[in-house]
Amino acid sequence: MADNKEKLFSDFTAPSAQEWREKIEVDLKGADYQKKMVWRTNEGFSMEPFYRKEDVDKLPLVNALPGEFPYVRGNKAADNAWHVRQNIKCACPKEANAKALDILGKGVDSLGFCIPADKLSAEYIEQLLDGIYVECVELNFHTCQRHSLELARLLDAYFRAKGADLTKIEGSIAFDPLEKLLTKGADRSALLADGKQIIEIFAEYPNFRALAVNAFKLTDAGAYSYQDLGYALAWGNEYLNSLTELGVAPETVAGNLKFNLGINGVYFMEIAKLRAARMLWAQVVAQYTADKEAAKMHVCAYTTTYNQTIFDSYVNLLRSQTETMSAALGGVESIVVRPFDLPYETPTEFAERIARNQQLLLKDECHFDRMVDVAGGSYFIEELTAALAQQAWKLFLSVEEAGGFLKAAQAGTIQTAINETNKTRHANAGKRKEFLLGTNQFPNFTEKSEGKQPAACCCACGGGKEGTDTVAIQSTRLASDFEALRLTTEQAPKTPVAFMLTIGNLAMRQARAQFSCNFLAAAGYKVIDNLGFPTVEEGVDKAIEAGADIVVICSSDDEYAEYAIPAFKYLDGRAMFVVAGAPACAEELKAAGIENFIHVRVDQLQTLKAYNQKLGI
Repeated sequence: MADNKEKLFSDFTAPSAQEWREKIEVDLKGADYQKKMVWRTNEGFSMEPFYRKEDVDKLPLVNALPGEFPYVRGNKAADNAWHVRQNIKCACPKEANAKALDILGKGVDSLGFCIPADKLSAEYIEQLLDGIYVECVELNFHTCQRHSLELARLLDAYFRAKGADLTKIEGSIAFDPLEKLLTKGADRSALLADGKQIIEIFAEYPNFRALAVNAFKLTDAGAYSYQDLGYALAWGNEYLNSLTELGVAPETVAGNLKFNLGINGVYFMEIAKLRAARMLWAQVVAQYTADKEAAKMHVCAYTTTYNQTIFDSYVNLLRSQTETMSAALGGVESIVVRPFDLPYETPTEFAERIARNQQLLLKDECHFDRMVDVAGGSYFIEELTAALAQQAWKLFLSVEEAGGFLKAAQAGTIQTAINETNKTRHANAGKRKEFLLGTNQFPNFTEKSEGKQPAACCCACGGGKEGTDTVAIQSTRLASDFEALRLTTEQAPKTPVAFMLTIGNLAMRQARAQFSCNFLAAAGYKVIDNLGFPTVEEGVDKAIEAGADIVVICSSDDEYAEYAIPAFKYLDGRAMFVVAGAPACAEELKAAGIENFIHVRVDQLQTLKAYNQKLGI
């Protein structure tokens, strides 16, 4: 059989990279190869449309094996199993316990308890964990950082009182005293010393991690993938450095770290991020200890809230599903899928069930838990992993050269960088350079909010305001600007009506009418499309009859010179007049008094805000 295969393949000559390039350029029919085919990532590097074996052969870790240092192909060699995790807010321990017991029978095998600090007590822990077999379920806990040591003592006492096998208890305490510095601008770095005591409390728990790097907060604030990764490495290194200085062995610190990483919607980039994260973290830990087991990065992946939307919220399921796939194929230990209704309400039982099932689908029907690093050997993903790792490492080194993560966070440089990225992404969404399906692209024309409002976030501090020591990251969802605009439109006494005055060239008028409908419906306007009119007068009459507040003339560039000015004059100020496109005769049209033009190069968000203002909204 091998001989036959050799003969079969010998009949074909492998095309060179140049031959592939020439073929692509022929198919492009004169279009610019760099503009059409090369992916210029937000991470600062470009990816070609194709790669060959010789491109990957030069990468040093392409032949690494799963389960082996530096773990680029995952920590496990036998399978790709991960925990299905669901987080629970525990205002009432009995209610939280009942919910935990219920979902444990519905596919969940990892629980995350968010505990109000002012309710911590031995009785509270007893009620919360009643009936839960602690040796069979991954248990994760989060509370106010100033009370994490108290929580650790209570948990240790509970586990020992129950006679549990401490080696079988798996989970974590999300002790991350640097998180508040980023998210609230509140410096809690003085609590770092508590980390040593928490580690000592769980010294006999080999599978329970006492420290956390909650880098998913950066993803939720809009950080690019290389920022997520670079800052997460520096974050973890800060704990390694600080706690080893306090006398904790470096392998102990590394073994107690859990990275809670966010996953955004760039599918292949996020698979590469997780592979690069393990590889780079192994290199960091190797500078402290030769213990290769300690160099494993333990990751819980969170689907992001940054790209979730209030309007057309079921599209959030598509977003979180691809993110979950990225996390699973990237080889994480556990996954939290954020429910689709999280942006506007406390998740319903239905939304939480769907979120669980998104993971169960990948496990039970797609068998993602059986395949170890399916991305390994993919020329594209191997190149993407290497390129992303290089950019993230540069960022990591820049933080270290500036004095480390803590100093950078205290100075606000990390938060400022994330906020600048968030600002850039919001601006790009406003200009439709970054698409949000159902928000700035293809909105649901007839959807109403039905009372939905952006939900406020909360923490586990038990109330009380905290002082601000430095700048904080601004976790504003990407859709928030458009949602605020649309909600404002809904509250107006009358919903604006945008009427498409389609005339002239059939293909152009239809294309521009469709573009204009999508453009204007993003503000919540009622849009009326039409098949076409023989004269502009007839079109304007129909628009006025329909109660139009905006009349959009849709035709070809050449025909605007003929139709636009007569239509504008016949409308005579009875509605706002808009030209769909940027015709060569635009200056002539402006001289006639026409002010409004919509096309792919205008800022959609700012244009719609201006239209609302003109309409008195």
